[in-house]
Amino acid sequence: MFPMGSSSWVGIALFFLAFTASCFATEVTYDARSLIINGERRVIFSGAVHYPRSTVQMWPDIIQKAKDGGLDAIESYVFWDRHEPVRREYDFSGNLDFIKFFQIIQEAGLYAILRIGPYVCAEWNFGGFPLWLHNMPGIELRTDNPIYKNEMQIFTTKIVNMAKEAKLFASQGGPIILAQIENEYGNIMTDYGEAGKTYIKWCAQMALAQNIGVPWIMCQQHDAPQPMINTCNGHYCDSFQPNNPKSPKMFTENWIGWFQKWGERVPHRSAEDSAFSVARFFQNGGILNNYYMYHGGTNFGRTAGGPYMTTSYEYDAPLDEYGNLNQPKWGHLKQLHAAIKLGEKIITNGTRTDKDFGNEVTLTTYTHTNGERFCFLSNTNDSKDANVDLQQDGNYFLPAWSVTILDGCNKEVFNTAKVNSQTSIMVKKSDDASNKLTWAWIPEKKKDTMHGKGNFKVNQLLEQKELTFDVSDYLWYMTSVDINDTSIWSNATLRVNTRGHTLRAYVNGRHVGYKFSQWGGNFTYEKYVSLKKGLNVITLLSATVGLPNYGAKFDKIKTGIAGGPVQLIGNNNETIDLSTNLWSYKIGLNGEKKRLYDPQPRIGVSWRTNSPYPIGRSLTWYKADFVAPSGNDPVVVDLLGLGKGEAWVNGQSIGRYWTSWITATNGCSDTCDYRGKYVPAQKCNTNCGNPSQRWYHVPRSFLKNDKNTLVLFEEIGGNPQNVSFQTVITGTICAQVQEGALLELSCQGGKTISQIQFSSFGNPTGNCGSFKKGTWEATDGQSVVEAACVGRNSCGFMVTKEAFGVAIGPMNVDERVARLAVQATC
Repeated sequence: MFPMGSSSWVGIALFFLAFTASCFATEVTYDARSLIINGERRVIFSGAVHYPRSTVQMWPDIIQKAKDGGLDAIESYVFWDRHEPVRREYDFSGNLDFIKFFQIIQEAGLYAILRIGPYVCAEWNFGGFPLWLHNMPGIELRTDNPIYKNEMQIFTTKIVNMAKEAKLFASQGGPIILAQIENEYGNIMTDYGEAGKTYIKWCAQMALAQNIGVPWIMCQQHDAPQPMINTCNGHYCDSFQPNNPKSPKMFTENWIGWFQKWGERVPHRSAEDSAFSVARFFQNGGILNNYYMYHGGTNFGRTAGGPYMTTSYEYDAPLDEYGNLNQPKWGHLKQLHAAIKLGEKIITNGTRTDKDFGNEVTLTTYTHTNGERFCFLSNTNDSKDANVDLQQDGNYFLPAWSVTILDGCNKEVFNTAKVNSQTSIMVKKSDDASNKLTWAWIPEKKKDTMHGKGNFKVNQLLEQKELTFDVSDYLWYMTSVDINDTSIWSNATLRVNTRGHTLRAYVNGRHVGYKFSQWGGNFTYEKYVSLKKGLNVITLLSATVGLPNYGAKFDKIKTGIAGGPVQLIGNNNETIDLSTNLWSYKIGLNGEKKRLYDPQPRIGVSWRTNSPYPIGRSLTWYKADFVAPSGNDPVVVDLLGLGKGEAWVNGQSIGRYWTSWITATNGCSDTCDYRGKYVPAQKCNTNCGNPSQRWYHVPRSFLKNDKNTLVLFEEIGGNPQNVSFQTVITGTICAQVQEGALLELSCQGGKTISQIQFSSFGNPTGNCGSFKKGTWEATDGQSVVEAACVGRNSCGFMVTKEAFGVAIGPMNVDERVARLAVQATC
């Protein structure tokens, strides 16, 4: 032993800490063939889950189901507008606690991808930019502008430092293996000219200076500066090649479905085409596939962008809006992941050769140095099936628009068009205890605005979002006009050119009319008005429904009645232009200011309960207490019968609603042909002739055990009579499984399989809900499945002829391979 000074002890402690950190650090490198994690070559399956689109309580279950589905990683953006709503005032609480979100990812044993942006697009309001940023003097967003770059760097650095403090980067032993700067800038860069090129180089330099110890990526950036890895977004990225031959081929957004706008049908991308896209990508040298989205979730509050994005952001993802498995997509992709993982070492270490069989059939062979092989056999023809003879490796039937994965190049382990996973039909179940709603109501107070009283005045028609800072959808424009000759103006036309999304007008306190833009763009409002002699007050209420989130210079798209013109047109087309009148402005609604959505009693607020609530009345607040549905199943509120507005449960906004907007009656089909490239607006749509969105997610964590309060602000007029709370449950589960494959059935939410409604092993026909027996079937088709599954939460077994007994009925040569069709209830 010998004495040591305090500085020596400090040095030893620091050395020990550094040594410990290095022991737990994960090294992430790459080459053209793979990501290399701690020296091991990997292919990565990842899925996007946006933490603000769910709740803290939902995160562990969503992340675990992603892992169970075969994912290696979870990806998320960081949402600048939510974290810094006021300049230098930050919020990382509740479902904005991205540190906790990534820690849960790590606890589940998964990697993570951090997409800082900080522009996110994401169908998110204003692309994730806070409005104070847009309103800074002299600023230009997403270009070589010193004011913007300074703010972007400050926010990026803050996020990186927070992640470093929590030791979230792989280089510190954390889960984050990749980070992204900017987002899809290459799609719109040409509109910014040379300043755009300079800006993207600055982004790369700024990101590298953060020194995070893991690679940086730039999606959709063909000229990404080295060492940035440029990546691909889209429905298909098999033909994409990185701009550096040393970079790996990454699919950072595989659009597993599509977003929905108000007035649009529900888009659907089939499990077959989704799997085809993934398999083709890995066939052609891909090493990372990230699903956008894996869980889409909900646009709570006013976070939906667009404009006109619905509150639901389900995106037809493998996990639905509520966190349930979206079957068969979840299960089919899970099986795909397992199949490709069989060849992981061969794909990432071997050499690749392609053989063209003609008619768009291609065999891709990966061969390891030790002689092991792994093959992808694809048919990219969108109508013609193929039979492929691989000589000693066997004969294979290859459906059109499909990829077969061959382990050892001689054993089919998966085909993208052969769906063996179960189909789950989810239904809404009413809860009588929560549906006895007694409504109170209160009109939106308008006395001040009807008299033209606002917060400030100016001789100009101002831009809406620059005034509201997006704290409200609503902005009042008010002015007055002195009329001397009623013979000219008693039956005039009020004409307003507006860039808002909806407009409501009043003259002298009398409602004139309402109009909205069909597609969310500019429109002209024209209504007949009756003007009196003397002073007339004109009041206009402009509303937005989400701010633009995509496109070159989208931040410069004006909203509201910016510039007008606003005109009065009388007899003989005599016109008064009111555009440069003295206009008075008021931001938001009186009900918002008084927080009528808060269930706590408000001073000076008296809800009306001693009279019937009004039906069809615009600008009206409704309130009702309810008991939460029992159990743990996801809760939704059915807003059928209402018009347009916003809903709150216990003071928390569950989002905008627009239930009165009915979708087109054409363009839907009971069947979906997966073959051919997916185009959201053109194939596989559903929900024709119904509200774009009828049910709205109420997370269980928003609810109390005793009394709960629902508040609605109805903008255009509706009837809350039929509003009810329901739970989302699994109604029917089905599966069609080829002989030799694995049957897997499961109920969600802890429920068990109660009945086998149909089971036939042979050549059954039809689909889930309409199965029929074929010309032949095995004798034990029903009893075998009942014995294995009834009374269990899940069941599974290999489907073989030996398990089901002898066949009854004539069996043709073409029907040598049997199928098992099962329909059950939970």
